[in-house]
Amino acid sequence: MPVPVRPVPTSSTQLAVAADLLALLRDSTTEPRPDIRLEALTLAVAADLPVLLWGEPGIGKTAALTQLATALDLPLTTVIASVHEPSDFSGLPVIGDDPAEQGVPMAPPDWAVRLVRAGRGLLFLDELSTAPPAVQAALLRLVLERRIGSLQLPPGVRIVAAANPRSSAADGWELSPPLANRFVHLRWTHDHEVVVRGLGGIWPRATLPRLDPERLPAAVALARRAVCGLLTVRPGLVHRLPSGEAPRGGAWPSPRSWEMTLCLIAFATAVGSSREVLSLLVRGTVGDGPGLELLASLDRMDLPDPELLLADPAAAELPERGDLRQAVLDGVVAAVRKRPEKSRWDAAWRLLVRATETGAPDLVVVPATTLATLRRPDWDVPVAIERLAGAVALSRRADRAADRAADRSAGAAKAGR
Repeated sequence: MPVPVRPVPTSSTQLAVAADLLALLRDSTTEPRPDIRLEALTLAVAADLPVLLWGEPGIGKTAALTQLATALDLPLTTVIASVHEPSDFSGLPVIGDDPAEQGVPMAPPDWAVRLVRAGRGLLFLDELSTAPPAVQAALLRLVLERRIGSLQLPPGVRIVAAANPRSSAADGWELSPPLANRFVHLRWTHDHEVVVRGLGGIWPRATLPRLDPERLPAAVALARRAVCGLLTVRPGLVHRLPSGEAPRGGAWPSPRSWEMTLCLIAFATAVGSSREVLSLLVRGTVGDGPGLELLASLDRMDLPDPELLLADPAAAELPERGDLRQAVLDGVVAAVRKRPEKSRWDAAWRLLVRATETGAPDLVVVPATTLATLRRPDWDVPVAIERLAGAVALSRRADRAADRAADRSAGAAKAGR
């Protein structure tokens, strides 16, 4: 009986099998998973602000943008900025029938025409830090005005860029200050658990934030009050161009970036974003220093009114965070100093007792010391002071012990030199 001969696989057959294997490897799904960077990115995209993702090579910036475009059902157009000429973004001159009458129009590239025809899309400007200064200059109008030559991109197009730090970029350049100031800068890092689950076939799902229509007016009012309030007392923050070349290529405060920040606060408030997400967005727009000042200002805006606390100390709800609780207690003492009355002074002591019972006792030391100096000669010492005396004395002894330990450490270090 003849032995059957197996057919020898052809090259085309093997490539087809390889294609099947590649399809299986690329098959993945998504899951709802908290990811503050992805949430910050989608919020900025919803706010129609250009975003720049900073991260080391291979960190997943391109993959995140591809997944974002799929989740938002937006056609993705990727443009490698470093391989284009300035004319690719400013437009190529085309001689018409009568240049003297009609002028010379600037023809846009084909990818821009496709975006206009689609009416919507996600424009991904990759490798931005490897684009030479001339190309960066040509990108200014595209990023800010959404114009390429004589073509205007439709409102449905969002712009996201990605860049590597100059130290890890291929022949990298620092971003020019005018271009950097047009972006919301987000530091893109990897999450170990996200990477492991993603390699297993499950990635985080990107979704557009859900805006609450009833919160829109209050969100806008809060954003304007926060930004304008800070800049009123800190006018030097309105425009502060960093002195170093590297910081100029990142986030720094200007009227343009403050306007972007105001927009982001309104969006974050309307969707109820976490403080972590808001912090990424604010610091990525005006820089770490001004951003942290604005966040602290927002925290103070949410603090309870000292007069309401003095009116009913027993029902007072104090913030859990130590710095905010300290600010509230200081505000109560300041209110008593402004209008010193026996009833208000007594209420402040009862409030300090409540603060001691519901939080760290050391937070009442400074307010209690200051409040004691406000006593008038004819005011009786309230019973509440006795309840605070132990906590205040214990805190002071702990401070003195810490000071002595620090002095001994400093003396030992000096002796060992």
